[in-house]
Amino acid sequence: MTKGSTETPAKGALAVARTAVVAIAAAIAVMVAGLVLGGAVAEKVIPGLGDAGALTRWGLPVARVLMDLSGAVTVGALLAAVALLPLSGGKGAVRLGDDALGYLRAASWSAAGWGAAAAATLVFTVADVLGQPVGEVLTGSELSSYVGQLPQGTALMLVVLLTVVVALLARTTTTPAAAAGLLALAVIALLPPPLTGHSASAANHSVAVTGVALHVAAVAPWVGGLAVVTAHALLGRDRLAVMADRFSRMALWCYVLVGVSGLVNVIARLPDPAELLSTDYGRIALGKIVAFAVLGWFGWWHRTRSLPAVADGRRGAFARLAGVEAAVMAATMGLAVALARTAPPAPTTEESPVKALIGYDMPPAITPGRLATLWQFDFFFAALAVVLGGVYLAGVLRLRRRGDSWPWLRTACWFLGLLSIVVVTQTGVARYAPVLFSVHMVQHMVLNMLTPIFLVMGAPVTLALRALKPAAVRGDRGPREWLTAALHSRYTAVIAHPAVATIIFVASTFALYFTPLFESAMRNHLGHIAMMVHFLAAGSLFFWVLIGVDPAPRKLPYPGRILLLFVTMPFHAFFGIALMNLGEPLARGWYTAVHPEWATSILKDQHTGGAIAWGFGEIPTFIVLIVLAFQWFSDDQRQARREDRRADRAEARGEAGAADDELGAYNARLAKLAEQDRTRKG
Repeated sequence: MTKGSTETPAKGALAVARTAVVAIAAAIAVMVAGLVLGGAVAEKVIPGLGDAGALTRWGLPVARVLMDLSGAVTVGALLAAVALLPLSGGKGAVRLGDDALGYLRAASWSAAGWGAAAAATLVFTVADVLGQPVGEVLTGSELSSYVGQLPQGTALMLVVLLTVVVALLARTTTTPAAAAGLLALAVIALLPPPLTGHSASAANHSVAVTGVALHVAAVAPWVGGLAVVTAHALLGRDRLAVMADRFSRMALWCYVLVGVSGLVNVIARLPDPAELLSTDYGRIALGKIVAFAVLGWFGWWHRTRSLPAVADGRRGAFARLAGVEAAVMAATMGLAVALARTAPPAPTTEESPVKALIGYDMPPAITPGRLATLWQFDFFFAALAVVLGGVYLAGVLRLRRRGDSWPWLRTACWFLGLLSIVVVTQTGVARYAPVLFSVHMVQHMVLNMLTPIFLVMGAPVTLALRALKPAAVRGDRGPREWLTAALHSRYTAVIAHPAVATIIFVASTFALYFTPLFESAMRNHLGHIAMMVHFLAAGSLFFWVLIGVDPAPRKLPYPGRILLLFVTMPFHAFFGIALMNLGEPLARGWYTAVHPEWATSILKDQHTGGAIAWGFGEIPTFIVLIVLAFQWFSDDQRQARREDRRADRAEARGEAGAADDELGAYNARLAKLAEQDRTRKG
C-alpha cells in the first residue's frame, strides 16, 4: 500500500470528525441561545420546592440534544446499509456490501451512544421533576422508584432498552432483512420521549400526538441520512452518485412530511397566529420555520446543482455544501430541544375534565344528523387515507401510461374501503366513539370486518408488483424486490397461514375487550390509534387469506374457504352475546369519567354495543359469500378454457389430450364395474 493511499482515508476521517464537531457545536450553541431567550434555564426559586441546580438545568437539554443527534445518526447509518447503498449478490443470495456492513457496525457504536445519552437524560429528568440535585438522585432510591411512575421516565427507559438491542445486534447482523428489522426497531425507539412531552398535554392532544410522531419519524432519516451521505463523500467511497440520488428522492418526501406535521403541531399549540410573535414558545417555533425554509433551499440546490456535479465525478462541491447543510440541520434539532423545554402558552379558557381526556368538549345528544355533520379531524387516519389513495392512484396511472389495463372494479373497491375509513374516523362517529361504547363498536366492526373486504379486493400488492420498476442495479433490492422478499419470507408464511390468521382475527378481540388493555388504549391516544390499526390489520390479514386476489404463501381451495368463513363468523356472534350479557361495565373508570348526561347507563350502552357486534356479522358474511361464489365460478371458467386450449393443441398435433385421457379412463372404469356386475349375476 502506498503512502498516498493511506493518507487519503486519514484525511477523509479527519474531515468527517471536523464536520461532526461543527454540527454538534452548532446544535448546542443554537440550543443554548433558544433556552436563554425562551427563559427555560432561568433559575426559578419557588418557596417550598427544591431546586435541581444548574447542572440539571443545563445538563438535561445537552443530554437531550446528544440523544436526538445520535438517534438520527443511528437511523441514517442503518438506512444507508439497507436502502441507500446497492446490495450485492444475485437472486436468492442478496447480501450487504462492504460499505453497508461498515455502516451497520457504525450504527452499533452510535446506538450505544444513543443509549448512554438516553440514560443521562433519564437521570436529569428525574432530578428535574423531583427538584433534587443529580448527586442525590444517583445515591438515593429515587431513580428506581420514579422511573416506572413518570411517563417520561418509562419512555426513556424504553429507549435505553431498545438502543441496547440495536447496538448488540448491529455488530453481528449481516443480512439485509435483519438490518431492515434493526432499522424499524430504531425508528420505534425515537418515538417514546417526544410523545410524553408537550404533545400529550396539548389542547388538541390527539392531533398533536400524531403530528409529533410523524414529525420525528420523518426528521431522523432526513438528518441521519444526510449525515451518512456526507461522511460517504468525505471518505471518498464508491457509489456516491447512487447513494446521493436515492437520498435526495427520500429527502423530498421527508421534507414534505416534516413541513405538514410541523405545521399541524404549531397550530395545535398556538391556535392564534399572533402568538408566534408574542410568546417565547412562538418565537422559537418561528425560528424553526425559518430554519426549515433554509433547509428547503439546500435541498433545491442539491437536486439542481450537486447531483449533476456528483454524476460528473465532482464530489468535493457536494461534500462541502452537504457539510454546511448538516450543521444547519443539527442547529435546527438544537432549536427543537429548546422548544421542547419551553412551555407553550396556557389555554385562555378553562378546560373541562372531559376535554382533558378526549381533546374536545362533550358533544350534544347523539342523532343521525349529528353523526353525519359533527366531523372530528383525526390527523393519523386522514393522512393514512390520503397516502394510500395517492399511492394506489399513482400505480394505476403508471400502468395506464405504459398501455396496461387495470380493472376499474378493483380501483372502486379500494377507494370504497378508504371511504369507509374516513367515515368512521373523521365524521361524528369518531366524535361520539370515545364516550359511547356502542358507537365505538360501530368503528370496530367497520374497520375489522367491512373495510378490509374492499381493501383486499383492491389487490394493492398485485398493483404494486406490476407498477413498480425492477431495481436499476443488478442484484440490488428496490421497493419491488423488497415486496417480493416480504411475500416469500418465513414470517409471512407463518402469519398468513389460515389457522394463524383466524386466531389473530378472533382471539385478539376477546383478549382486548376482556382485559385491562381496552381501558389503557382508550386513555391514550397513541394506544387508541394502535387499537384501530390492529382492527384494520387483523381483518385485512384474515380476508386476504379468505378472498384475497394478491399472491399469498398458501391458497385454500374454495370449499375450504367457505368452511373457514362459517367456522369463524359465529365467534363474533359469541362475542356480541357475551357483551349483551355483561353484569359489570367494561373499562368502568374510563366510561364513568366521560359518560354523557344525556345517554343511557354505561351498562345498557355496552349491551347495545354487543347487539351491534352480534348483528353486524351478517353483512360481511353475505358480501364474502357473493365474492367467493363469483371467484369460484370465474376460476372454473378459466380452468375450462385452459383445458379446451390444451385439447385443441393436442388435437392439432394428432395426440390425445388430457381431457380425452380422463374421459377414456372414466369410461374404462364404468365398463369394468359393469363387467363385474354381470359376473356376479352369472
